[in-house]
Amino acid sequence: MDIQVINPDAFLETAKGRVWTPERSKAAWSSSFAALEHALAGHVESPPQILVVCGVQGAGKSYWISRHAHEHAPCICFDAALPGARHRKPIIDIARQRNAAIHAIWIDTPLNVAKIRNAQRPVDKRVPDESIESVASLFEPPTVEEGFASITRIQGD
Repeated sequence: MDIQVINPDAFLETAKGRVWTPERSKAAWSSSFAALEHALAGHVESPPQILVVCGVQGAGKSYWISRHAHEHAPCICFDAALPGARHRKPIIDIARQRNAAIHAIWIDTPLNVAKIRNAQRPVDKRVPDESIESVASLFEPPTVEEGFASITRIQGD
């Protein structure tokens, strides 16, 4: 494993596209945390670093991973909005339990740009503007105090 990407949205995919319900979302997050634990379980002696790539929907998180994660390999990228410390805490807790270094990559993109990108996605992958606005209003920049070894802020445009 050079780079592994864990994205809760992947667990929402069906043969007919992405299907979101509150129940499926909860299960997707549980599956994501289990996938992280499983990925780290095979690396007891020297776990790969974990990159928490966060920002509003449409910020460019997946794009950044596809272009830059190789610079951090081997690594596990957790690709999700994760607007608050409480949302990032389960990932940090798992990393600590496995003695894995965890770094935040904050993709800080203007809200209007994120909405334009989101509108260009396939219909089943679009997020309602209200959801993007909600995440933006809740967003707390990641901090070292949360448990990150480092924070990298990427200005999205």
